[in-house]
Amino acid sequence: MDLGLSGKVAVVTGASKGIGLAVVRTLAAEGAPVVAGARSAGALGALDGVTAVEVDLAAPGGPEQLVARAIEAHGRVDVLVNNVGGVKLRTEGFLSLGDADFEASLQLNFFSALRATRAAVADMLPRGEGTIVNVASVNAFFQPDAATIDYGAAKAAVLNLSQSLSQEFGPRGIHVNCVSPGPVETDLWLGEHGVAATVAAVTGTDAESARAQAAAAAATRRFTRPDEVAALAVVLASGRVGNMTGANVVIDGGLVKTS
Repeated sequence: MDLGLSGKVAVVTGASKGIGLAVVRTLAAEGAPVVAGARSAGALGALDGVTAVEVDLAAPGGPEQLVARAIEAHGRVDVLVNNVGGVKLRTEGFLSLGDADFEASLQLNFFSALRATRAAVADMLPRGEGTIVNVASVNAFFQPDAATIDYGAAKAAVLNLSQSLSQEFGPRGIHVNCVSPGPVETDLWLGEHGVAATVAAVTGTDAESARAQAAAAAATRRFTRPDEVAALAVVLASGRVGNMTGANVVIDGGLVKTS
């Protein structure tokens, strides 16, 4: 299926690994010039049609710098995928967190998307078209608990912001949607200091057992692959579902049993 993305200028945040890297590869394969931002360029520089930008997206000015680079290089931004994010398990509960912990999570998981969106929308509005896809999480609404309290709050803010923006800018040709993954085969879950390893250390088991237990909660009995999330995000970024806005599409292997 031709998604009609050839020549569309895309910006992707958190693009050097995991879901972000998969999104970059999928967009580039569809013929979209991609401006990809991350703290480290990693494997991005070797990809055809991709401009890698090393930038701190959690810092004020970072997301705006990335969008400005895309406009400088290509004259516009047609697609924005806000993917950058991260979670630190709070194994000691709510009272162990201070304001600085919440602020750090909000800067990375919420304000980075807010700032990139503000910059992209300012460029999209004069043309009356554009798509924004925000990578949220099932932690925004599914069995919230103290272990991800700051991350879940930040991702819930992303969902709420996206729905508000979809209402304001839908009449002006800009569509805003979210993708909410459950556990995904990335470093966030499976890395040396990822969720599985952290859970294992707290519970006295091993990382593989923690992973297996998390996977068993899904109907498919497995984690989602980054390329599966990317495929969904790129379809939402395309004109193929052009009348879809304000939606939050869950991809979690059936982890969430109710809508």
